[in-house]
Amino acid sequence: MKPYNTSILFVTAVILFAGCKHKETNPVTAGEIKSHIAVLAADSLMGRKPFTAGETKAITYISSQFKSIGLEPGNNGSYFQDVPMVEITSTPSATMQITGEKTNISLNYLTDFVASTRREVDTLQLKKSPLVFAGYGIVAPEYKWNDYAGLDVKGKTVIVLVNDPGFKSGDHTLFKGDTMTYYGRWTYKYEEAARQGAAGIIIVHQAAPASYGWSVVTNSFAGAKLYLQQKDKHMSRCKVEGWITEDAAKKLFSAAGITGNIRAIARKRDFKAIPLNLNATLTVHTKLKYSTSHNVIAVLKGSDRPDECILYTAHWDHLGIGKPDAKGDSIYNGAVDNASGVAAVLSVAKAFTLQKDKPKRTIVFLTVTAEEQGLLGSEYYATHPIYPLNKTVADLNMDALGDYGETNDFAITGKGQNDLEDYVADYAKAHNKEITGDKNPGAGGYYRSDHFNFAKVGVPALDLNNGAESTAHGAAWGKQKQKEYGEQHYHQASDNYSPAMDANGMAQVANMLFNIGNKLANETTFPGWKNGSEFKAVRDKSIGK
Repeated sequence: MKPYNTSILFVTAVILFAGCKHKETNPVTAGEIKSHIAVLAADSLMGRKPFTAGETKAITYISSQFKSIGLEPGNNGSYFQDVPMVEITSTPSATMQITGEKTNISLNYLTDFVASTRREVDTLQLKKSPLVFAGYGIVAPEYKWNDYAGLDVKGKTVIVLVNDPGFKSGDHTLFKGDTMTYYGRWTYKYEEAARQGAAGIIIVHQAAPASYGWSVVTNSFAGAKLYLQQKDKHMSRCKVEGWITEDAAKKLFSAAGITGNIRAIARKRDFKAIPLNLNATLTVHTKLKYSTSHNVIAVLKGSDRPDECILYTAHWDHLGIGKPDAKGDSIYNGAVDNASGVAAVLSVAKAFTLQKDKPKRTIVFLTVTAEEQGLLGSEYYATHPIYPLNKTVADLNMDALGDYGETNDFAITGKGQNDLEDYVADYAKAHNKEITGDKNPGAGGYYRSDHFNFAKVGVPALDLNNGAESTAHGAAWGKQKQKEYGEQHYHQASDNYSPAMDANGMAQVANMLFNIGNKLANETTFPGWKNGSEFKAVRDKSIGK
């Protein structure tokens, strides 16, 4: 063995010491995460629906945890940000009547359709509203697409398809191919129909392009729904917003003489909206309740640049109490969705407080309300920010972390959007892990969690989750676990806590995001959006580029 070169040893030691100042650690444990999930997903919290006693218990627990680990209140001395909302319980008539010259079809509530309204009135009605098939219901100038071209829909009800024309078209140049754009989201369909002046809008449910079954629609779109309060009391929205099953849609199209693959018909570039020569009649009664829900926010002030912040987010809410499942369980506890994310945020927050050196930038921990009602809590914060958005370095979001153990890969929702992905890639490379994009890009995952509201206002936002390749059991097993959750437990009463839950993968994601957040907190640069991202211009303008 050759003798050591002492000068090399000295230089090496200096480098190692410098690298240890913010040394990568894995402080979050599976046991800690499970202990939080056990509380947040208990039956006593009644499914954590906003405006219920379950909300009070959930936000009290979260704020008490923030306080106990030494975090300061994040909103001018309070751990809470008020989010004024209106709860609208829509009760449609038992049937929706579809009539025509030789047609009389009765569609049954919940079995064939769901319908609700955002308008804050006691009763409203579609009375023989003419039905028009408006394809995908999209107006997208950048794709040279307009399903409403030359169409006057005032007083009419449009029937539209979920997702966008690119999905399963075989043409990757059509929109974004199988990757859903925002034009494919049901929220956009409702917004555009309102802009066009339609009286009603009905989306045709199809399992593959929607990425979920009809039971998810009935659980999510029926009964009481929450909305942010608006000055016009939502009178600018359509009278009725609803869905129908694919089988019900086929009946209507058949009665109108439309046969064949309706998606293929609607994705033709020369598609023109088709009057169905049918009318819809439906009455919706409402019950209105005005109240205030709450985001929970805590802060660890930075030592050098406290005006710049890193944001960690997760939604605390779930669906409350609903219809009983086959086992008689009616409490939708949301253990994975999203007690897991809140548990991870709490664990990451504790890890930051235990560090010897404070981060140079401020760290903000925000658990938001009403994600399940349409990303409302994060929308409210993004439009009423407590910390300036142009000084918010990044949003690191955690939603529905997998309960099937550690994986050899990580999944980035909407991969290809911003520079935060480079931090993930560096971490993954150092740990011999792989990075993947959406497992199901057609599901539009980038528009389905709270990070999206921060992206819309320009803040680089990352939604990270477990991959599919189980470290212990392999890729096929991991994919099967993901499939089982999506088909059997997502938005179902069976999404429960179990002592047998494997939270090691949750801890794996939480530790990665802790280390990435810690790195960001001790840098001086601002990550940005990649060229081609629709959010780049907003960010560049906000930070004066």
